Amino acid sequence: MAYSDRTWLVTGTSSGFGKAIAREVLDRGGRVIATARDPGSVADLVAEYGDRVLPLALDVTDKAQIAAAIVRSDAFGGVDVLVNNAGYGFLGGVEESSEDEIADQMDVNFYGALKMIRAVLPGLRDRARGGYIVNLSSIAGVCSFPGAGFYSASKFALEGLSEALAAELKGFDIGVMIVEPGYFRTDFSGRSIRVARHGHPAYRELAESRAGLGAIDGSQPGDPARGARAILDTIDAPRAPLRLALGPDAVEICEHALGRRRADLDGWAEVSRGTDFV
Repeated sequence: MAYSDRTWLVTGTSSGFGKAIAREVLDRGGRVIATARDPGSVADLVAEYGDRVLPLALDVTDKAQIAAAIVRSDAFGGVDVLVNNAGYGFLGGVEESSEDEIADQMDVNFYGALKMIRAVLPGLRDRARGGYIVNLSSIAGVCSFPGAGFYSASKFALEGLSEALAAELKGFDIGVMIVEPGYFRTDFSGRSIRVARHGHPAYRELAESRAGLGAIDGSQPGDPARGARAILDTIDAPRAPLRLALGPDAVEICEHALGRRRADLDGWAEVSRGTDFV
């Protein structure tokens, strides 16, 4: 399908990857339903690309706003590609994080994406035009790090859902791709990360690591515009992958995580195989 015939619904287009993806789609002639909690944050896209942009207020945890966005999207021509980009990072140890903080992380990063998928799927199936669902995960969806267990849990959950979804949608000619970015120069490390409100004195190292949180902001190696270009190019590849790691650091982390898992599997295969009835 030509880009001029596609309409993309992108969540979290106020900045970062969301805005970069929206801009790349528009530069290629497509149309974008640009959603954000504050639709004024996409005014620059409207000013530059005119009526090929539909700005919508959308909080992915709000069912009423999701339903309203789908109605407006249908009037705009329907959705061909959904990009689940909205989300935030949360840093807090397993013991020190509150139940509310944990629930909020899952509500946005996992359940928010799930709600969007379920909302657009009826239209995607009815259109039968080779639609696509792109779920923004993270290197934290490949392996976890101390103090980021709940962020990783939200991304691991999204990746597991995406694997099943990809198999379920094969017969409808709807593709699914998981994107696993490394460190890109967005404001994620600053504005889009929350920290556990009540640190635990037993985990001083976690508190110390969080103290330098903003140090990397503005010096990340990844270029969001080039990352967005890679995502769009990969979707149109003859054999698009289920997973796309973005950035040399992401490739290195994925290789390390897969190697560690392979070593555990091989090293303990005899024990694993010795559990059947004899």
